[in-house]
Amino acid sequence: MKKGRSESTRNSEKATRRRRKYDEEFKQQALAMVRKGQSPRSVAEALGISENLIHRWKRAARALPRTAEDEIERLR
Repeated sequence: MKKGRSESTRNSEKATRRRRKYDEEFKQQALAMVRKGQSPRSVAEALGISENLIHRWKRAARALPRTAEDEIERLR
């Protein structure tokens, strides 16, 4: 007998695992937490998301043109 998960357990996990989508407000709140000094790891743990996701959102935000408000916040 093999150790580990049964075939039915693995199949049910695949069927229930879906990519979650996060709205822009959620992303901005997560990034604001990082800007205020929290580590990406602690923010990810607090929100129940992957730390890699935080880093991807940071890279995407840097690629966007800045608004005046963003620039003022960055300079603070």
